[in-house]
Amino acid sequence: MSDSSTRPYLIRAIYEWCVNSGFTPYLAVHVDDHTEVPHAHVKDGQIVLNISASAVRNLEMGNEMITCTGRFNGAPFNLMVPVEAVTGIYAKENGQGLAFQASDSRSPPPAARGRDVGSKAISNKPHLKIVK
Repeated sequence: MSDSSTRPYLIRAIYEWCVNSGFTPYLAVHVDDHTEVPHAHVKDGQIVLNISASAVRNLEMGNEMITCTGRFNGAPFNLMVPVEAVTGIYAKENGQGLAFQASDSRSPPPAARGRDVGSKAISNKPHLKIVK
């Protein structure tokens, strides 16, 4: 994750808004080898976690990692979620929040990649086109 990523700050802001508004904050996560969650609860490579104070203990939302202890089927589990694996944070009650594009730290973001067509690279950047 780049040093200037806004993702961890936005996650913390939406979490705080949920708590201050009396909503239940849910975290949507893309699960990979760097994510420590109970795999029995992962569906299609995703898991949604209730990260409210009544559901987890010792929640720490750092710039690189989100950690806490949650209970699954009555058993405690130490969760470790890389911030880059978070695909969204939202309020359970109304669905308001933010969605993020899943990122892969081993490859550049889609906007930074070009497709090679012959000897020209075509950028994925938005552009304007004059239409008559």
